[in-house]
Amino acid sequence: MTQTRTEDAAYMFGEGKVDEIAAVVARTGAEAVVVDNQVGPYQTYNVGQKLPTGVGVVDRFTLILEIFGQRANTRTAQLQVELAELRYELPRAEAKASLAKRDERPGFMGLGEYDESREQDIKSQIADIRSELDQIVETEERRRESRRESGFDLVALAGYTNAGKSTLLRRLAADHEVDENADRHPDLDRTAESEDRLFTTLGTTTRRAEVGPREVLVTDTVGFVSDLPHWLVDSFRSTLDSVYHADLVLLVVDAGESVAEMREKLVTCHDTLARRNEAPIVTVLNKVDEVDDDELARKRGALAALAPDPVAVSGLTGERVGDLRRRVDRELPDWEHERLYLPMTEDTMSLVSWVHDHGEVETESYEDDGVLLEFRARPSVVDRARARAGRLPA
Repeated sequence: MTQTRTEDAAYMFGEGKVDEIAAVVARTGAEAVVVDNQVGPYQTYNVGQKLPTGVGVVDRFTLILEIFGQRANTRTAQLQVELAELRYELPRAEAKASLAKRDERPGFMGLGEYDESREQDIKSQIADIRSELDQIVETEERRRESRRESGFDLVALAGYTNAGKSTLLRRLAADHEVDENADRHPDLDRTAESEDRLFTTLGTTTRRAEVGPREVLVTDTVGFVSDLPHWLVDSFRSTLDSVYHADLVLLVVDAGESVAEMREKLVTCHDTLARRNEAPIVTVLNKVDEVDDDELARKRGALAALAPDPVAVSGLTGERVGDLRRRVDRELPDWEHERLYLPMTEDTMSLVSWVHDHGEVETESYEDDGVLLEFRARPSVVDRARARAGRLPA
């Protein structure tokens, strides 16, 4: 049911519309009313009073948080969900406290038994969770820098939930055939789930991908959801940092949706990324196996202002994924060229092998007393190679 009108302070809807909702609930035997808006605590109570006993009123954010809570299977995801839930509950606890103090009646208006310490408990829990998440953020930042120093470029998949990010990650990953139960390098996280349902990915999954001569780590992240308040987005800062601080962001959009839906989602994604994003963004029109060439061309033209020069692929079939790899290679930060003459010592071949692993060797020639090495690599790798070469005995 829908209603277009100014929001009613007491009921969200007009009182007559609430009566209509109550009648539908009674006729259908519904167990809950889900409202696609944010409903205040007083409005929730007032609407609930008109419904049959036992029928709950759930607003948009309560539903999203409930689903998030069911899908959170890592410590970071669980903490972020708990933080979002507490931040959502805090104004409701403050409202209960305000009413109870004003009317000197615990449980006034059926808002629950008033515990004068609850508000402070929530604030204390929020502070504790933020402290633990800050430590996780610092650890992840050190890990990102360590990966860059090891020669990896960092690419993040962003976009709406159900856009096919996890499927695309599996397609790009160079290690998707590995045994999921075997011991593995910490950069080879568990395979991302690929399911036709919302909010499947709440944490991050990072996999290796080969992009031309580069070694790239691609991270799948939490899917965006429209019309989320800033406090809810900010609660997932630990996960979104992998997007904000990547070398390149692939913004994945479902090409099978209507132009209006794609436009709305692109705007939301750009608004979210614009807050803190540091990396260039390439739009990826995924699921092109679901549209014909004429429809794809029409959508490209209609979205040109929001998605200039997008890459069209199918993560499911692999169609045009080669084009995406080449585009990623082109968009990532340029490598530096370096030429080193290394004296022949016991440690020289170890350095040569390391450069092969972390860059692209163009020339490797051996002379009587040394090795001439020309290569391209990330600036951090070039700096480390120079430092190691400087420590070799003459």
